[in-house]
Amino acid sequence: MVKTLDELMLMRTSGRLLASVFEMLDGQDLAGMSTMQVNDLVERFITVDLAARPASKGQYGFKYVLNCSINHVVCHGVPDPDEIIRDGDIINLDITLEKNGFIADSSKTYLVGNAPPAARRLVQVTQEALWKGIRAVRPGAHLGDIGFAIERHAKKNGYSVVRDYCGHGIGRQMHEEPQILHFGRPGAGLKLREGMVFTIEPMLNQGSRLVSTEQDGWTVVTKDRKLSAQFEHTVAVTGDGVEVLTLRRDGT
Repeated sequence: MVKTLDELMLMRTSGRLLASVFEMLDGQDLAGMSTMQVNDLVERFITVDLAARPASKGQYGFKYVLNCSINHVVCHGVPDPDEIIRDGDIINLDITLEKNGFIADSSKTYLVGNAPPAARRLVQVTQEALWKGIRAVRPGAHLGDIGFAIERHAKKNGYSVVRDYCGHGIGRQMHEEPQILHFGRPGAGLKLREGMVFTIEPMLNQGSRLVSTEQDGWTVVTKDRKLSAQFEHTVAVTGDGVEVLTLRRDGT
């Protein structure tokens, strides 16, 4: 759970490399691409350009390097050569990367072309909610402080927070303790200590927080088929606050 200084150095490397994957994707015109084409593009970039390993591939039997979740898909969308990203969509790309034995995990919801105002607002508020949670991280704070900050911001803006999925500790394994809920009570839960590393990854829905899993066993969708968005960073608790290990150069 708590990383040594040497382990944190290695996690910073993995985080910087993963941030560069999203910076590469920022320059792509996703409209008209299939989700499988995005998967293959990311796999080549991670393995060839970065000489790293896509940690999701083979994890729990998953065959691909990323999850791609479009519109009402909440998370764990599976790349498909017949699924075309279209103008007006929102799509979350959730990617992991391992370098030197340590894993970083991050996701971003992209606005594709002329996404409607309601979709743009959901994406903006979801990103804000992530940062509300990140800013609650400091030594002596509690896990409940993170979840409370996220859910308060979501509710204030008329959105619900998915409760079925959560953030997690991360390091040599993709999923470690503790679990990071995106709802909670101030002062509740585990007390944070310097050196802890975990993900924060809220999923906000336009409508109900209720979700269901499709027949493929992976794809999670909103039950009411309204839009969902997600953002995720890997963070470390520092001596006086928090360090975002997967921070991109534009500060997001």
